[in-house]
Amino acid sequence: MVSSMAEYKEPEYSGGDASDQGAGSQQRNGSARRCIVSGELLAKEEMLRFVVGPGNEIVPDIQARLPGRGLWLSAKRAMVETACKKNLFAKAARRSVRLPDNLANQVDKLMSQRCLNLLGLARRAGEVVAGFEKATACLRRGEGAALLAANDASTAGKNKVNALAPDLVRLEAFSGDELGAALGRASAVHVVLTHGRLAERLTAEISRLIDYRGEIGASSAV
Repeated sequence: MVSSMAEYKEPEYSGGDASDQGAGSQQRNGSARRCIVSGELLAKEEMLRFVVGPGNEIVPDIQARLPGRGLWLSAKRAMVETACKKNLFAKAARRSVRLPDNLANQVDKLMSQRCLNLLGLARRAGEVVAGFEKATACLRRGEGAALLAANDASTAGKNKVNALAPDLVRLEAFSGDELGAALGRASAVHVVLTHGRLAERLTAEISRLIDYRGEIGASSAV
């Protein structure tokens, strides 16, 4: 469904995003959107965009690039579930819409896949160091920008790695097998993101995924 949106255009949506109506200057300049559930005005990076696709089906637009009028939600699973339960997508779109089965799970899968795809790109760009020995050596050199730990890693192992860089952002959203698959290896328990454009984007996307799930999976020392 998502791939078919590349050539899809809804003429009546040329007027901009649904949340643009009655917005202030911050919203008009493109830096923020209003959540159709809470009414809160937030930066786009903290939100999820949806569009009405072929067959009037609601389509998640994780990268906020699909054509059509945007329907924006705070990036929380509870917001997606509430919008579905209360028929708020139809209200914001001002038309009847069709909801895919378990939209909240679909969003989670798409966000997860985006993160893992970015992780693979960051590896190819030389912005990822994986494996306990290589990761700890990288941290000792002070080259780390963020830490990714498998959510099924041992507490003892994570504590050893964290102790080398207590001020770095630490993220846990994927299993060792999931991280490994993205990095072209059987498993990856400890991953260091070095400084770079892709690593920066990846850190933001994984943080958003963790926030969407409502999990305690991101932390940093103060």
